[in-house]
Amino acid sequence: MRNRRQSELNEQVPSSNPLVTLFEKLNQHKITSKQLFEQICQLDIELVLTAHPTEVSRRTLIQKYDKINDCLSKLDQHKLTPREHQLIMQDLKQLICSAWETDEIRHNRPTPTDEAKWGFTTIEQTLWNAIPKFIRELEVLVFKNCDLHLPLNICPIRFASWMGGDRDGNPNVTHHITQEVLWLSRWQAASLYLKDLEDLRWELSLQACSEEFSSALGYDHPEPYREYLRHIRDRLKATQNWLSLKLQGLACNDQLNLVIQNKNELLAPLLLCHRSLMACNLAEIANGKLRDFIYRINCFGIELLKLDIRQESGRHRQAISALTEYLGLGNFESWTEQARQNFLIKELQNKRPLLPKYFKSSSNSLIEHPDVKEVFATMQMLAAQPSESLGAYIISMTEHPSDVLAVLLLQKEAGILQPLRVVPLFETLKDLEGAANTMDALFQIDWYKQHIQAKHEVMIGYSDSAKDAGFMSANWSQYRAQEQLTEVAKNHGIQLTLFHGRGGSISRGGAPTQQALFSQPPGSISGAIRVTEQGEMIRFKFGLEGIALQNLEIYTAATLEATLLPPPIPKQEWRELMHQMTDISVKAYRKMVRENVDFVKYLSTVTPELELQMLPLGSRPAKRKANGGIESLRAIPWVFAWTQIRLMLPAWLGTDEALYQMLKEGKKSSIDEMLLQWPYFQTLIDMMEMVLSKADCQIALYYESHLTDDESLKKTGR
Repeated sequence: MRNRRQSELNEQVPSSNPLVTLFEKLNQHKITSKQLFEQICQLDIELVLTAHPTEVSRRTLIQKYDKINDCLSKLDQHKLTPREHQLIMQDLKQLICSAWETDEIRHNRPTPTDEAKWGFTTIEQTLWNAIPKFIRELEVLVFKNCDLHLPLNICPIRFASWMGGDRDGNPNVTHHITQEVLWLSRWQAASLYLKDLEDLRWELSLQACSEEFSSALGYDHPEPYREYLRHIRDRLKATQNWLSLKLQGLACNDQLNLVIQNKNELLAPLLLCHRSLMACNLAEIANGKLRDFIYRINCFGIELLKLDIRQESGRHRQAISALTEYLGLGNFESWTEQARQNFLIKELQNKRPLLPKYFKSSSNSLIEHPDVKEVFATMQMLAAQPSESLGAYIISMTEHPSDVLAVLLLQKEAGILQPLRVVPLFETLKDLEGAANTMDALFQIDWYKQHIQAKHEVMIGYSDSAKDAGFMSANWSQYRAQEQLTEVAKNHGIQLTLFHGRGGSISRGGAPTQQALFSQPPGSISGAIRVTEQGEMIRFKFGLEGIALQNLEIYTAATLEATLLPPPIPKQEWRELMHQMTDISVKAYRKMVRENVDFVKYLSTVTPELELQMLPLGSRPAKRKANGGIESLRAIPWVFAWTQIRLMLPAWLGTDEALYQMLKEGKKSSIDEMLLQWPYFQTLIDMMEMVLSKADCQIALYYESHLTDDESLKKTGR
């Protein structure tokens, strides 16, 4: 933030805005202003806020840190009198002492609703103001480089959330919780818009208006804009009141006709005000608070954060099996994949419901199983929501095309008029390797291809694949899966959006944003991308307005660069070398993690893995299955445990052996060439170097020597 301020004060200091540097680079590469402008207008970047692995710091401490930052900012930026300086220093000392004596660990586990509220706070405190500032700065740069103004409907970056919608392995997220979060999200949006509208009405005390505006108002008024926006104010208040009553479980149908159900109901009056002001030569007013309001509606809609739903594929198969068994058709899960697809496509095309509205079932029927009833209840709850409030329906552990079709059928049965787009998530090594074949099979189904209207989204998982095969093998498998998926989509004429389920740590896909996006396969980012922002990374990237602004610019610059100046296609010899290294890496990794009988015992004895499972850090259980092994561990105990003893094992185990073998075989010159010419490999090695610089074998040895006398465990550590 200091660098940014210095560059704005002094033209000799290079700008910290990556878009400035990028526009110069694009000009050098002969990208025309028309190409640049069109691509900016088509940008579709969605950042998805998730609660996991988790935000460890308590909200109380975060607020104290923010106030400390405010003190430092005042000391850094303003000319202060000695008295003012003394008062700020006094506040700073008090805040530091208060933070020092505050318990760092929360004692009560947050609920999914608590996590969602934390996400709303991030929007309110920083992103609400950062978004219009970011678009204004982008507008200035675009006009300078393209001599064109951005359209009013511009929305290069949007936000979604999993908080309250991610039920994969989290029994605490039910349809009741999801409904509550959806109502809370809309209530928060209405509250923020209401404040903005009051400010706007105060500003628009003007008399001059266009004929179009006067006609829309329908009568003369000395303050036409204030009068015209009164109705929107009343509707926002009614929406807020209606949602408040719904959250209290009270009936409130008398206000339903005033409740705002889509963003156009907000946008249309504001756009009319803007046209009127521009027609009256009042551009300064039109492009002030009013334009910021319009930008916010474009970005946040009526829902503040679009809510994604995530559930594991087995739950959907179980639900469809309950239907087929009730109808006397047999058990869906026992059928062949082709039989499943045939049944699902037939029913998706059938206009009648699969299950009658009223039906009888015995208590021991699968259709009465609590998990099945919860799947049906979730679908019915989604059917009652405004479609704009919902994002994607993500299927974790996707294995077959029928997993995607099953969710579409469940949505149809629930009466969801505008079905959520269904996004398969490929996360294990096996699933990543089969991802392209799965999508190719789906795209070959005529009904499905017509249904998706030439657009599709696929999610790539980072955590489970790394835990399954090690960092290097998983990383290369993710890269190849993206290449293959991009090629399959291209062959079928499908516009593909890749959704990256990245975490903050290196073993979970973490990397500097610009570097991470530019190292993706060429063509895999075509102006559109979705990325998760998880746990503590949300605060690190968006906790302060200035930092949030910087990260919005970084995401925009990285997506533009990867689209207009894609990285080079890797040479065949590089690919062969990567295959060799990953084969060695996965064998070395699995030999330790799966085949070493003492590994699990070492993890639970020498690291604080068990203690981390007990901490009330997030709403999700520490394991997907209570009796599961390493494969069922969540990111918190797995990554945090190795980080605590400074061994950083998930980020390097297996990769060390692969690089050692290649150097031993005289492949150093090839590795050097990859490092210089291939952005993907540069990023992989850069991240490895960063993690290894944090690793400290002496600290790990200290933990080991104090926590076990078992020689077999010490041998595992060595």
